[in-house]
Amino acid sequence: MRNINYFKHLVSRQCSSFNSEIRDMSETALKKGSVCPPLKPGVMRFYNMRFCPFAQRTRLVLEYKKIPYDMVNVKLNNKPDWFWKKNPNGLVPILEKDGMIVYESRVCNEYLDEIYPNPRIIPTDITGMFYELPKARANGTYDRTVKIFKKVLARYDRELSERGDYFGGSAPNNVDFMLWPWFERMEVIRVTAPETHFQREDMPHLSAWIDRMVQLPCVKATMFDPSYHVHFFSSLWAGNPDYDYGLPVSNL
Repeated sequence: MRNINYFKHLVSRQCSSFNSEIRDMSETALKKGSVCPPLKPGVMRFYNMRFCPFAQRTRLVLEYKKIPYDMVNVKLNNKPDWFWKKNPNGLVPILEKDGMIVYESRVCNEYLDEIYPNPRIIPTDITGMFYELPKARANGTYDRTVKIFKKVLARYDRELSERGDYFGGSAPNNVDFMLWPWFERMEVIRVTAPETHFQREDMPHLSAWIDRMVQLPCVKATMFDPSYHVHFFSSLWAGNPDYDYGLPVSNL
């Protein structure tokens, strides 16, 4: 009990010192019938509910990166009409700046990390590298980008050596399904950046994971032959994406 009381005291003291620095227009939650406070050009607007853990995810990033922002709290059980126009799902967090609106905590945090990159909080992963590599030759960062890409793959290999057959352990979980689409398209990277190719002995755990993923019924039901991906992305980068590649020719 003593530890709990001490924790409450510590949190209360920290919150008291922090509240003086809150960047909100009013702590009172706005409800139906209220008017949306006017936006300030160039200033991030953060729509929040004070006790929402999902919104706190994004507020943590705003504070950590020291991004200036206005905060507007909303009554989620009696939402203002204008709030639905910000997010048709009627949920927080929402970010708005200069006509740009972003919602859902994961997307909000990725957006903040992209436009305010210092300091970076999201580790480089295969998703970003997939699009960086084709551009790297043109902007003079090819060698460096290839090295980063190999480090990313090595990190995945180490993770699998500790976790087991899948990132989820003995069975696939959401991480496996989030990563797989980029590995299915690995041939696209090998065509654009041959130096990224790795031998099985270089990445034994990652290679074994790829073999297991290919055998999953859900992967078999959704995957395309690598040549299809190479063709599509080649057409995409040429400015004429072939969305129907591989389908029977239609007369429509």
